[in-house]
Amino acid sequence: MYRKVEDFIHEWEHNSSGTLSIIEAISDEKKHQAIVEDHSTLEWLSWHLTTAPVFFLGQTGLSLNMDLNPKNIPTTIEEIKSTYQTMKENVRKVVEESFNDETLVNKVNMLGNETPIGAVLRMMVDHQTHHRAQMQVLLRQAGLPVPGVMGPTKEASR
Repeated sequence: MYRKVEDFIHEWEHNSSGTLSIIEAISDEKKHQAIVEDHSTLEWLSWHLTTAPVFFLGQTGLSLNMDLNPKNIPTTIEEIKSTYQTMKENVRKVVEESFNDETLVNKVNMLGNETPIGAVLRMMVDHQTHHRAQMQVLLRQAGLPVPGVMGPTKEASR
């Protein structure tokens, strides 16, 4: 759980920059690489991570003021990347403008559970980290270079 807005912002910037580097590594030719047939492709995961903050911040009463429909996946990775970048910046702005350290302990109803806002923000970052790790494996399976997000990868050691 975050107790300081500054801590969230610092981690969000680092985490979302790592996710953006993963999205940038995806080619339109390989965007359909899937975990298993008909499930969680690189393209779907990229769009899911672009739209998921709408859900998480919505739980806290905030809006990103963006039309991000999870079912309307853009046709190119470049479009997803651009939208992700805008979403990333909007999350930072909305959180900085709407919360302070004291409000992070305020509880909201998240899926029937009273949850501190700082914990909702933590779940949003953890959710992104989880799916980004899936995407790293899919990049490798697709034969694409894997950016080092949390440390060097095979490509960095060459």
